[in-house]
Formats: sequence, structure tokens, C-alpha cells
Amino acid sequence: MSRHSAAREASRLDSRLQALDDARGLGEGVLPDQALEEVLAVLDRASSRRSLSADHTVVGFFGATGSGKSSLFNAVSGAEIATAAARRPTTSEPLAGVWGADGSGPLLDWLEVRNRHHAAAVDGFADEETGLILLDLPDFDSTREANREVVERMVGLVDVLVWVLDPQKYADAAVHHGFLARLASHGAVTLVVLNQVDRLPVPDVEPVLESLRAILARDGLGQVRVLPTSAVTGAGVDTLRAAIRSVAVQRRAQSQRLAADVSKAGRDLRAASGDGEAAGVAPAAKARLAEELAVAANVPVVVSAVARSYRLESVRRTGWPVTRWLARFRPDPLRRLNLRSTTPAELNRTSLPAAGAPERARTDAAVRAFADAASAGAPGPWRAAIRSAAREGRERLPDALDQAIAGTDIGANRKAWWWGLFNVVQWLALLTVLGGLGWLGVLAGLGYFQMPVPEVPRVEGWPIPTLMAASGVVLGVFLAVTGRVIAAGAANARASRARKRLNKAVAAVAHKLIVEPVEVEVGRLAAFNAALRRAGES
Repeated sequence: MSRHSAAREASRLDSRLQALDDARGLGEGVLPDQALEEVLAVLDRASSRRSLSADHTVVGFFGATGSGKSSLFNAVSGAEIATAAARRPTTSEPLAGVWGADGSGPLLDWLEVRNRHHAAAVDGFADEETGLILLDLPDFDSTREANREVVERMVGLVDVLVWVLDPQKYADAAVHHGFLARLASHGAVTLVVLNQVDRLPVPDVEPVLESLRAILARDGLGQVRVLPTSAVTGAGVDTLRAAIRSVAVQRRAQSQRLAADVSKAGRDLRAASGDGEAAGVAPAAKARLAEELAVAANVPVVVSAVARSYRLESVRRTGWPVTRWLARFRPDPLRRLNLRSTTPAELNRTSLPAAGAPERARTDAAVRAFADAASAGAPGPWRAAIRSAAREGRERLPDALDQAIAGTDIGANRKAWWWGLFNVVQWLALLTVLGGLGWLGVLAGLGYFQMPVPEVPRVEGWPIPTLMAASGVVLGVFLAVTGRVIAAGAANARASRARKRLNKAVAAVAHKLIVEPVEVEVGRLAAFNAALRRAGES
């Protein structure tokens, strides 16, 4: 492989590993810990393997008891590297045949392989320049748990996997279900060997190979190369050597293995997550949530109080002075709700009635409906995360809504410009009435004491004092009635402005405590899916 091709492949692998790590981070707190830990293990292995020798290709020989794995290992190596059973019973520890000792030490230390043999060059197969490490591993069906653990670990570490099967147990579920089916994405770095074909009648060899290929296809390894061999007769050994040498000299097995690990980890993470994208937050859903929360937070009660308070204050300030004092005995609706307080908004609280069961049920239903709509289409774990984010915000809603209402400028202490004008005219009208009545009283007193009564000026035959008293009363009553009419219209307008401001405040609280956390989780799912797609790009 050329230097430029290697650099491109390394860059792609970097990107895929980073994407897988991004997906893992995004899945924290949502997906099962075991799934995330498995991904982290893949990332750790990839980091460790890439920090070690890139000039060596590690090929592991895996097989069941009696498959002739060690004999085939010796035949491929060209030497009796795998010692006799008396000295190394049932291949209990990994054994390495190494071609190219320089730089292999740290790699073998990482693999935890202590038994190492610097193999002699084999013509046409391997020498010191090849950079090849063959591993003879314990039997995967060993009764010793330690052997099984070694095999499980090595399956995840070697660059190339050579599965040595025999004609009697090539269909054994232990190898297919336990290992091969789990490695469907590793076809590029997998070889399957049907060993001991010398034990089969010649006409039976091809049918057995076809049967094995069909089983592998069901395992997802239909493209894997299947090689018939015999360690006893040497049949197929050169072909197996050529296949291993081809992989070693290309120097691509390491990156291909890691790329396959990333693909498998991505699929496993997808399986833990599930497929799908969340519908997300629609403007209409946000509007419905804000509307429901506004009702539950008693916004209509406050709006009604704003209108009634304005009308009452208008009567107090513009009514006929003779009767307006009676309005002072009527309680101010806004003051009763503690909405005329001068306390700083962040410290103030209303005296609105505490949310009862109906209000709590309405709030819960609104939040639940919003979360359900936003999470529609999302996989199960993510749907639960989106709903959980909405529920967490729901717990803080009552206090936050009350504070928002208390801090909203609803014009409670704002005076209307026309109040002063009407008030002045009302007092002038009252003074006119009093002046006319006083004048008439003086005239009546003079007449009562038989004193000369001066002539009273008249307008169109009407005495001016009488006109003064009558016109003052009429004007006062007219202003009082007119003030009530104006107050009704102005109260509705002020209530409408208060409603808009309160709804805006409630919407802001809903956005902060419900909408925004839900959007974060929806965005996290979208980023997770995008990261998994990048991790799966080959």
C-alpha cells in the first residue's frame, strides 16, 4: 500500500473513531452502560494498537479441540514452533512465531504473549522484513475458563483471524454462534480453514466446503475465503501461506481490523439505541403548551383582576366627588393578589390561589402531550430521555410561573391621563353646585329675615344660581357615567395588554424549563445519529 493510500486510510479511520467516540459521549445517560463501555473498550483497543508497531501484522489461529490447529500452525510456520502436548498441554497459553523481531516486543507485551519464538525465514512466505506474528491460541471450546478468556480477549486484539475447523465439527454452534456470527463485519480480516480434509473421501470435500460456505453466509460472512488444508499431507498449506503473506505485506490488516471493530461497535450501539429520529418541537406545539400553562397559572384570573382594578380606580378618581368615596370600601382585586407590590420582581410572589388537583393535572397533561409530540419517532431510550427532560422542568414550573406573573408589568400602578382631567372638571362641577346652592341659600335667608332681596340675574328667564346648581349636578353625573363608559373600554384594552405580556412571560418560562431541555435532547439524538452515520462510513 502506498504512503498516500495509507495516509488517507489512517485519516478516514481517525474520523470514524472520533465519530464513534462522539456517539458514545452523546449516548451517555441515555443508553445502557454496558453498551457504552463496550464502545469505550473498542476505542481504547484502537488507541493502544495504533500506538504500537504498524509494521507487524498479528495473525491468530483459532480452533476447537481436535481441529489440528497447532499442527497447521507448525506447517504454515515451517517449524515445530507449537511444542508437543507433553510440554504445552492443549495449547494452554498463546504462542507467537515472529518474523521481524524489531518493534515486536511492545506489541507482544500488549497482547500478553510471553511464549515467543523468533522464526526462521520461510521462502516465499515470511522473513525479517515481512513483520509477521503468528499466534497459536488455546482451544476456544476448552473446559478451562482461563483458556476461553484468552480466546475471547485475542478475538478482540489480533489483526487477522484464522478459524481452523475440522470436517467433524465445522458446523458446531460454539464457533458459529459464539464467535463467527458476532464478527460479520470482520470479513476482510477473516480466513476460514477446513483442516484435515485428508480424512474425507475426495468426492466429499467439495460438498463439505459448500455446506461450510452456506453456514458462513448465514453468519454474515458469505464473502470470507474458505481454504481446504491438511497439516498431515501439506495440502493447501501453501495457499494458506500465500493468503497470510498477502495480508501481511499489504500492511492494511491493522486498519481494516480497527475499521471492522468500529463498524461492529457502531451497529451494536445502534442496536442499543434503536433507529429513528425525533419529530422535534413544532411551533404549534410550543404555542399549545404556553396556552395550557397560562390557564393553569391563573393568567385569566389576573387579566380579569386587571380590568376590574382599572374600572374601580377610575371610579375612585373620576366619579362624582359626592359619591366616589363609597368606592374606597371596595377591595382592589390586584392588591388582593399582591400585584401592586413594590418588592423587586425576583423576590415578589403573588397571592394567587395555589394550584389544585385540576390545575396540576392540566399542567401535567400539557407537558406530557408536548414531550410526546416532540419525541414521536424517536427510539425507546431517547423517547424516555426526552420525556424525562420535560418532567424535570415540570417540577419547577409552579414557582417559576408565579414569579414570572409577579414580575410582569401589567400596568397595575400606571395612571390614565384622562383621570386628572375628569377629576378637575368634576371638582369644578361640584364647586359650581355648591356656589349655586350657596347663592340660593343667601337669597332664602334674606327673605326669611324680611330683608331686601336683590334681583337675581337671569338667563333666558332662569335664575343663574339655579342654573349653576342644576348644571353642576348634571355635569357631575354626566362625567361619572361617561367615565364609567371610558373606563370599561380602557380596562379591556389594559387587560388585553396585560394578557399579552403575561402570556409572553409564561411562554418564556415554558421555553426555559420545558421546550429548551426537550430541544437539547432532540438535538442530542440527531447528533448521535449523525455521528453513527459518520462512524459507519468506510
